[in-house]
Amino acid sequence: MILKKNAGIVRKSPKFLIINPFGIGDVLFTTPVVKALKTHYPESFIGYWSNIRVKPVLKDNPDINTVFTGNRGDLKKIYRQSFLKGLRYNARLLWNIKKEHFDICLDFSLDHRYSFLAKLIGIKKRIGFNYKERGRFLTDRIDLASYEEKHVIEYYLGLLKFLDISAEDKSMVLAVSAASQAKAKSMLAAYGIKNSDLVVGIAPGAGGSWGKDASYKHWPVLNFVKFADMLINQLKAKVIILGDESERAISDTITANMINKPIDLVGRTDLEILPAIIKSCSLLVTNDGGPMHMAVALGIKSVSVFGPVSENVYGPFPSENKHAVLKRDIACRPCYKNFRLPACDKDRECLKSVSVDEVFQASCILLR
Repeated sequence: MILKKNAGIVRKSPKFLIINPFGIGDVLFTTPVVKALKTHYPESFIGYWSNIRVKPVLKDNPDINTVFTGNRGDLKKIYRQSFLKGLRYNARLLWNIKKEHFDICLDFSLDHRYSFLAKLIGIKKRIGFNYKERGRFLTDRIDLASYEEKHVIEYYLGLLKFLDISAEDKSMVLAVSAASQAKAKSMLAAYGIKNSDLVVGIAPGAGGSWGKDASYKHWPVLNFVKFADMLINQLKAKVIILGDESERAISDTITANMINKPIDLVGRTDLEILPAIIKSCSLLVTNDGGPMHMAVALGIKSVSVFGPVSENVYGPFPSENKHAVLKRDIACRPCYKNFRLPACDKDRECLKSVSVDEVFQASCILLR
């Protein structure tokens, strides 16, 4: 099959570049697109341009041939270390992308700079969203004000219309290598976890891509304390606390206040091993954030608490019986709209009014 579009004739085995500089969830949201491309063009070459942190989420994906790393935030950090180092990194990144001679890019960045660079290095067909008139360097675009009427994955899959492709399988992909699974098994065994144990992961932080505003997505930490103790006392579960080192204060509060002591892996599981740890769990209980999307992609049951963000747009997808979303539909929720979070004058009532008993009951139902 030969693609014939306004950018010219594309060879039978096209080379695609996917651009997404955002966090774990957003990157996983693009994997159904990648899968659809590979399904329709099994001999195609697919490259992915992501930020440095999320590379482990992509590197074992069987549909992706190579991963390029470095978003604006990454480059700013490198430039702060050394201006020359930043120049070299930037030049090497663009050269490595350019020498692959990509035919088509799908740009999910909502930022005109990425499509400009794609044009600069010779990618003829550039597909993406025209958000705030930032799509001026795209050859094919969909006007976008925000993600609000359907799930982000549905928006992303909408770009495939410019390639005359439809996606039958809309599930996300997160591949876990045998080496990562072996490391996870060894780590859990060191804490006394056996294959026969009921293992529940808890991610009490999450939402790291929100930076200083991440706490607006967090269910109260003392609720996690009560919930974790209930899991251990009533279900005899082995509870694992998950998160990165920036969430150390949250995990310290949980372990200090629990009657029973959980297994605290916060700061001990980077993205190389975290998916394998989640895959070892019977259930993941979390706030709205990357770990939740990992669980969904891995087919692990999840209970998530949503506050300012719409679960219809950013929640588990596809929505299945193995995923429970708990939220409180007060008048101002969801307040995260047009990619903006307004100041909260209700002290996060939407999160705080979700009770420990509700989360525990939802967990019990899924664990039956």
